[in-house]
Amino acid sequence: MSNNGKWIEMHYVDLAGRTHAVSVPYDVLHKEVYIDASSVGMLDISNSDLLLRPIEGTITELPWDRNTYRALTSIWDGDSRFWGDSRWVAEKTSSYLTSKNYRVVVGAEVEFFIHKVRYEVNGVHQYLNIINDEEAPYGIFYKKRAYQAIDLGSVTYNLRVKAIKYLTLMGINVKKAHHEVAPNQSELVTPSGSPEVVGDHIVTLKYVVRKVAGELGYVANFMPKPIANDNGSGMHVHVSLWTGNSNFFWDSEDNISQLGRYFIGGILEHGRSLAAIVAPTVNSYKRLVPGYEAPIYLAWGFSNRSVAVRIPKTLGPSGARIEFRVPDPLANPYLALSAITLAGLDGVQKKIDPGDPLETNSYMLRSWEIKELGIKLLPENLMRAVEELETDNSYLRPVFPKELLSKYIEIKKAEALKVNSVPTPAEFAEYLWW
Repeated sequence: MSNNGKWIEMHYVDLAGRTHAVSVPYDVLHKEVYIDASSVGMLDISNSDLLLRPIEGTITELPWDRNTYRALTSIWDGDSRFWGDSRWVAEKTSSYLTSKNYRVVVGAEVEFFIHKVRYEVNGVHQYLNIINDEEAPYGIFYKKRAYQAIDLGSVTYNLRVKAIKYLTLMGINVKKAHHEVAPNQSELVTPSGSPEVVGDHIVTLKYVVRKVAGELGYVANFMPKPIANDNGSGMHVHVSLWTGNSNFFWDSEDNISQLGRYFIGGILEHGRSLAAIVAPTVNSYKRLVPGYEAPIYLAWGFSNRSVAVRIPKTLGPSGARIEFRVPDPLANPYLALSAITLAGLDGVQKKIDPGDPLETNSYMLRSWEIKELGIKLLPENLMRAVEELETDNSYLRPVFPKELLSKYIEIKKAEALKVNSVPTPAEFAEYLWW
């Protein structure tokens, strides 16, 4: 097949969740396309050649360039799937659920900022300047007051419209879109599906949003907490278990079945180690603080946005699901969706009771009440979360390769040490005049 001058971007995701690309002529697509895995932190330099293969169904023409296509890829080591291919983990999770006579359906609400950012970090110069300059029809948006605002004509509105158009042309029909709580912040909701397909949706969504933000003269920021004293960006994950057309989470009386409660029990039981995968950065733990609709306690409740697991209201069986509110957009989506599913399944298999639902605002609970209720806290930082993952990972082992877990823990420990070693502006504000 002649490429007629057309090219294709072959995208792959590293363990941390970053997307990388290599461009080749279209007619090379199904031939040998090798990458240097050592340069993206997946293998040692002494043996680092890996092979990319396109995933059927992800090959799409780029809406902004009719001469270029894009494909998500699987990663191979010779004739075998590479142990560090996180999409393979998501594929195996779906297969593992099938072996247990379940089908898992997940979806994600992806929040993000677009703004103008300048920064420098080195031995002498350290500065950060973030400009939220969104203009709306009725004046500026103030902190914590822009949720689902009518923002017709604003930069975030224009971004959502264009991103949705591009995503639709690439085969992804966004379920919902709106302005979020903070200025310059939006949310896009993925279609529901299997962990590997929704992982693809999230990777593509971030790619497209970054492209559109650049066209508008902005930077798309998926950091969980880029702005102090305002809401951060989460990636709330919705999950249900099915067989055929039957939703195992539906209960006509309680709006969540006993099996659904066991699933919640598994997530809460493993919540501290799950955090290392779903809230995987130093910045993640600056979002998980009281007062900003982000959880700090491993508790659950109905329509309660202050807890880790929320049961949304629904009108019928198809909508019954749990919402896990700890994840953020910097998580590797394939690993995060898989780990959440496996933690919940462990709860189902072991019939882990999640306790009673919390009916109050968890931020208002006093320490003695937390202790009396037996509620566990999320880890206070990334290093602590990684240490939890080191000791609590048996629920992941049916699917996660041991080499992947070991490498992931190594990467995240190094990241925590690196980022925490750098002084921040907040430390100068606090300590300069002591």
